[in-house]
Amino acid sequence: MKYRYCPICTNELKRVFLDGRERQGCESCGFIHYVNPSPAAAMVLFEKQDVLLVKRRFEPRSGFWSLPAGFIEADETPEQAAIREVKEETGLDVRINQLVDVHSGCHAMKKRIVLVVYWGEIEGGSLKAGDDALEALFFPIDNLPPEMAFNSHLKALEKTISLRSQLQGG
Repeated sequence: MKYRYCPICTNELKRVFLDGRERQGCESCGFIHYVNPSPAAAMVLFEKQDVLLVKRRFEPRSGFWSLPAGFIEADETPEQAAIREVKEETGLDVRINQLVDVHSGCHAMKKRIVLVVYWGEIEGGSLKAGDDALEALFFPIDNLPPEMAFNSHLKALEKTISLRSQLQGG
């Protein structure tokens, strides 16, 4: 995103070259506008041989299925965000078993995202779609819906299924 004025001193921003990249900077106060990726967190949850997915209510990829996931708030850890997103989207209370993977991708709005994916366990609550989910359902791991929203979620799911299989002895 390009800005015209400095958010610190309101002078016009200029093109500056820093760290081998062109950026926007303020010659008056020294402000540099860094365009960094947004952090997000997701959770993989199983019930026997089924995995929990949510149907997205909003863009990007409205009507497509994904892991429960969302952006990390400024006052949260990635773990807290993953647990919060599951509760908001599915009504379930969960705990984290382990970190599965970290993916880098591009949001539909051309914004870079870093997705931190956890494998968790359900501890309570009642399954119901909420917040920005149209539906929350368990799907057999060998029969996922074809309308998956994000490739990164599929990769994380495949990795978690592999880890789970290794831990269960095959």
